[in-house]
Amino acid sequence: MKNPIDEPEYVIVWVTAPTRIEAEAIAESLVESRLAACVSLNPIYSIYTWSDKINKEEEWQLTIKTDLRQFARLESIIKSLHSYEVPEIIAIPIIAGSTPYLNWMSASIVRD
Repeated sequence: MKNPIDEPEYVIVWVTAPTRIEAEAIAESLVESRLAACVSLNPIYSIYTWSDKINKEEEWQLTIKTDLRQFARLESIIKSLHSYEVPEIIAIPIIAGSTPYLNWMSASIVRD
């Protein structure tokens, strides 16, 4: 059985941002603080309900590669830099991956 203190639990955290500039600022902060090994940015088009209205917006999707143990700190930084009232911040487990890549992720993320 995994020991959660010793072994990382790799996750992808998805966040959307309204502009590339905001997405880059969040990504750089997370990588510089070593809370994320890598953040990929992609333009997307979202259709969603907000304040009882259907909205259609161009946004930027951040795909953040990290360790679940860093989620609370990562979430705090994202909220401090994000302009949305309720930003999307969701973690999805990585259930398998290339060992060399996962080792690189582990070495790139701060360990508590």
